[in-house]
Amino acid sequence: MVLKRLFISFLIVFSCLLNAQIEEQQLDDLIKETLTIFEVPGISVGIFKGGKIVYSKGHGVRSLTNKKDMNAETLVGVASNSKGFTCFALAMMVDAGKLNWDDKVRKHIPEFQLYDAWVTEEFTVRDLVTHRSGMGLGAGDLMFFPEGSDFTVSDIINNVKYLEPESSFRSEFAYNNNMFIIAGEVLKRVSGLSWEDFIETKIMKPVGMLSSKASYNRVKDKSNIIDAHTMAEGKVIQIPHDWSETANPAGGIVSNVLDMLTWAQFLMNDAVTEHGERLLSEEQFHELWQLQTPLKVSADDSYASNFKGYGLGWFVADVKGGRKQVYHTGGLLGTVTQFTMIPDLDLGIVVLTNQMNGSAFSTITNTIKDAYLGYENRNWLEQYGKRNEDFIKYNDSIKAAVYSKVEKAKTLKLLPKPEYIVGTYTDDWFGDVIISYDAKNGYVIESSRSSRLFGELLPLNATTFVAKWNDRSYDADVYVKFTFNEKGEAISATMDYIAPITDFSFNFGDLELKKIN
Repeated sequence: MVLKRLFISFLIVFSCLLNAQIEEQQLDDLIKETLTIFEVPGISVGIFKGGKIVYSKGHGVRSLTNKKDMNAETLVGVASNSKGFTCFALAMMVDAGKLNWDDKVRKHIPEFQLYDAWVTEEFTVRDLVTHRSGMGLGAGDLMFFPEGSDFTVSDIINNVKYLEPESSFRSEFAYNNNMFIIAGEVLKRVSGLSWEDFIETKIMKPVGMLSSKASYNRVKDKSNIIDAHTMAEGKVIQIPHDWSETANPAGGIVSNVLDMLTWAQFLMNDAVTEHGERLLSEEQFHELWQLQTPLKVSADDSYASNFKGYGLGWFVADVKGGRKQVYHTGGLLGTVTQFTMIPDLDLGIVVLTNQMNGSAFSTITNTIKDAYLGYENRNWLEQYGKRNEDFIKYNDSIKAAVYSKVEKAKTLKLLPKPEYIVGTYTDDWFGDVIISYDAKNGYVIESSRSSRLFGELLPLNATTFVAKWNDRSYDADVYVKFTFNEKGEAISATMDYIAPITDFSFNFGDLELKKIN
């Protein structure tokens, strides 16, 4: 009944949005309904159209703890929307003659090395920022995700050589944050400034993004900043901010709706500030939005796209009528954001949230975008609401089935002896994982380098256990599959996620753990 009522309200909202007539009150109502249906504490939304801001407002609360209102100035980690800044900065270095997109990475970072020697020598700066390394989705993200690990940028540069590719070089798109971290190091070495200093002084300040910072730790006044939230064990809870400073070039920027609209205006004004200062040549600005790595367009694409892919720090596609769309999303634990531009329409849309449910920002962005593109009612609230509900039920059913088997496994007689399981297991790029046991508390599994990754290790059957992380907000429990020698002693282990809701940055599946004692 709730979905039906919201659907009726949605029809009213959409009728007011058609023909590009954005009625503030009706848009307010849609956003409030989105908060309800997707259980998001707070959302801020901005629209830039025709040379001016036509909407900028926050809804809900910035934190379930302090209950303070979300507003257009509320700071949010924009996550991977930072990647566009990283590439803009690199393009400025190309203009300065200090860099070329097709420079080999080893020209600037001689110690850079990948799994394959030939790929190492051929890998360019362009390859760093176009997700075509050949490595799998999120490869190596556990070195900075979740927050609390001790991996440095130098560690990441050293360890990527252990990440075995899943496809041939430049043949497939697979999102990779660590390559952007290394791109940030390239920027540092050619500019003489840290990535954070460069972004703030060379881009944010002249553009006029006066409230934004290049990292969470640089925000001194936290009186108007969100707290992160997520669904854990069926309930939305507040969780700590989570982003490693090591990974700032991949997703560290903190901003708000007003500043992100300023960024959109600047970009759609051909990289010229409101004071008439050009920060990037026409040639390099044009390069940023050119297709570098293609993506498949589905036959039933919602916007009748003919092409889609990744440029330099941006997704690019054409939408209804062949209009170019430049966009990106961002996700941290407890936060997701979306930034969309259709330059032909002089249209920019910003949606910042404090709960990690992308259906919320998609509902809002698509509804606004449809109004300006002239689509008939497409019921995004209902579509995403039903899809979200079904997905959660599906994931919950998988987890319930697994833990039902875990409960039954307590009576199994053929489980390995604890002394055959306990010990230290090591992976070339992630380091040590330690399994311990005592009769009272059972097995414990923990990472030696990522302090927040620890939890129970629960038997499932004779060869497989389940790692149940103590921090339930991760929603990233995994199977731990052991290999045994002829004496019944564990000699190695691999991991695999239990439910598809697991964030790809929990790339446990890439670990090859060998028991060393």
